[in-house]
Amino acid sequence: MKRTWVKVVALTLALAICGAGVALAAKKAEKPLNVSKALLDSYDYIEKKQYKKADALLDKILVADPGNPLALNNKASVMVAEKKFDKADTYLNQALAKSKGYMVQVNRVCSVGNICMAFKPVAGGTGNQDLEPLIKMNIEMVKGYMTAGPVPGKGLR
Repeated sequence: MKRTWVKVVALTLALAICGAGVALAAKKAEKPLNVSKALLDSYDYIEKKQYKKADALLDKILVADPGNPLALNNKASVMVAEKKFDKADTYLNQALAKSKGYMVQVNRVCSVGNICMAFKPVAGGTGNQDLEPLIKMNIEMVKGYMTAGPVPGKGLR
């Protein structure tokens, strides 16, 4: 009986070690997220109105680069598309806190819901435009939209 118990323990231990090895190998195989490319890709999703894909990718960016003001700004534009203006305002204010001196070179701007703009950065390098005034503009537009009444005959904006 003792022999069977020893075999079971040895087999369980061997499986646990193998499982840990497989998990470690899988973790090593994961490539780190290329934030610059992911920002470009997320903008493309926003432009194509694929907001769920954009939102998921922006979440990954924010895990890899917490507080990235461009990702927060573009996430706010997704919230505007989903008519979640309070969340958009929250993301924009988080972005504003880190946007001063964050230099971008914006080559395209996407209007979402006719108010909040997502910015597509130029691939590679830094830009020549401070992100802060752009985010301030988005905050003002979202606040204006939040205080505006419903569209006559159509309901909520």
